[in-house]
Amino acid sequence: MTQLATLHIDKQAHKFSAAHFTIFSETERERLHGHNYGVSARIVAEMGSNGFSADYNVYKRCLQKICDAHDEYMLLPGKSPWLSVAERDGEYHATFAGKTLRFPVDETLLLPIVNVTVEALANYLLSEVMAEAAIGDLLELELFVTSGDGQMSSACWKAP
Repeated sequence: MTQLATLHIDKQAHKFSAAHFTIFSETERERLHGHNYGVSARIVAEMGSNGFSADYNVYKRCLQKICDAHDEYMLLPGKSPWLSVAERDGEYHATFAGKTLRFPVDETLLLPIVNVTVEALANYLLSEVMAEAAIGDLLELELFVTSGDGQMSSACWKAP
């Protein structure tokens, strides 16, 4: 009989601070603000004869690397239908509803998402984890992103 194990990685160190604004419609957005985002994971795999199912350390290092790569940046959605972003003279010019905000390129991440929400970040960061870590024999990988107490979203991959 195959035994499955579920591992949870939820470490205080897996966090990043970033600025953003959420876009609600063609004419409405939040003011620029920031969050201390937390990132955690749930991993489901078959338990081997040695009592292990997956190497925690692989995923802990991966989560830390991803958090470090997003820490202390301005996050902009690169695929928003309502935000136009152009790079000029070392700055991103982000135009929304006729107003242009300027951000230094070296302090801004233009992400391949439609909006900077916990939902979109969870899906984006899950794809980053999957690209970084060998999925191997995992059956499920769920990534959680929090933007404060009581505010969380997740994205889940399941083996075919």
